[in-house]
Amino acid sequence: QVQLVESGGGLVQPGGSLRLSCAASGVIFSSRTMDWYRQAPGKERELVATITSGGSTNYLDSVKGRFTISRDNAKNTVYLQMNSLRPEDTAVYYCHTRSRVTGMDSWGKGTLVTVSS
Repeated sequence: QVQLVESGGGLVQPGGSLRLSCAASGVIFSSRTMDWYRQAPGKERELVATITSGGSTNYLDSVKGRFTISRDNAKNTVYLQMNSLRPEDTAVYYCHTRSRVTGMDSWGKGTLVTVSS
């Protein structure tokens, strides 16, 4: 059973930085594409960043140049470094992966990021 546990959220001022972590278990982590999604109050969940097993990355246009996704396969962990944070980045951030074999989605419980002065 895949388990994803996010950490690192909190309250930060505009222009500040946070690093989110997602620890995975129950999965061959190195073979998985990993994603970060976010959901702001009253809005739909959106894909923020993706990193493939080979290390290729993709980003939501509004976070390009500010956010960086990375992975440490030895620690079964994916990270999201968030710099130059804006109030509109306020959301619950979720870690996600999908099995290429079964198509099953796995989600973490999320970590809240609040950007406010």
